[in-house]
Amino acid sequence: MKTEVTLGIDVGGTNTAFGFVDINGKCITDSSIPTKANSSAADLFARLNPEIDNLYKTISDNAILKGVGIGAPNANYYHGTVENPPNLRWGTVNIIEIIRQYYDVPAAITNDANASAIGEMLFGAAKGIKHFIVITLGTGLGSGVVVDGKLVYGSDGFAGEIGHTVFDPNGRLCGCGKKGCLETYASATGIRRTVMELLANSNQYSSLRSISFNDLDSKMIFEAAKAGDKIALEAFNFTGRVLGQKLADAIAVTSPEVIILFGGLALAGDLIIKPTKISMEENLFHVFRNKVKILQSGLPEGNSAVLGASALIWNEIIKAK
Repeated sequence: MKTEVTLGIDVGGTNTAFGFVDINGKCITDSSIPTKANSSAADLFARLNPEIDNLYKTISDNAILKGVGIGAPNANYYHGTVENPPNLRWGTVNIIEIIRQYYDVPAAITNDANASAIGEMLFGAAKGIKHFIVITLGTGLGSGVVVDGKLVYGSDGFAGEIGHTVFDPNGRLCGCGKKGCLETYASATGIRRTVMELLANSNQYSSLRSISFNDLDSKMIFEAAKAGDKIALEAFNFTGRVLGQKLADAIAVTSPEVIILFGGLALAGDLIIKPTKISMEENLFHVFRNKVKILQSGLPEGNSAVLGASALIWNEIIKAK
């Protein structure tokens, strides 16, 4: 008997990853191609289709495709569209209509953070948990909110944008046009900005002082913090304080059992989790204190985005049975 698999596609600003995943969350095979952000969505999927076909041929003797799940920025689950994504020159485009030109199986799309939340629920740290929030700490801050085992989409498909709640109304300019959004502080980009501000306002020695903003990345900050660099450590502490404060607000709305941190910055482990937990507890309404755990993602690093996209369509298939 052939193994049932779904195709997971994760569209990023730089690369688009794809792979085939079984119902147990095993990624059988995966690959990626450049997204080419200045090209159209139709161009991406025209380039993607033969690559997917070639990959599928390597497993088709033993596998059968049951559905396609896509994670993409500014994706609308209800409409099947991607709507004016910040790092892609797509405008508003119906991705599900494009997918149907290539595949005669069920398909669904949502943003990458929502896909990660479903991935954690089916395959990761949220197995068996019905109330949780996933925070993706990448270039920006994404979030997926699950209540009673169901992802919260809201009336328009865009619910759960915790990254664009405001920490400081007079704070940093966000790519969305507002000032002081959480993601301008708690993200890979945000912690870089924090390091630069700390360096500008201090004479403290730091191994990061000789690195330009464009060359600096969150992994360098992590390595410096591990080595005891005081600027790097303060950057993580500040980031955690901000994130914890805003998570306390989110907890007051949905009362989750667990908050799961996902993405590059989350790989810093206790450097980000400890200050976040302390700040969260300090800012929580008393009825929620000492109830909510903060965990790292339970999805494997290499193909976690593909697993999330695949989990989206597996979840739809399971619901339809």
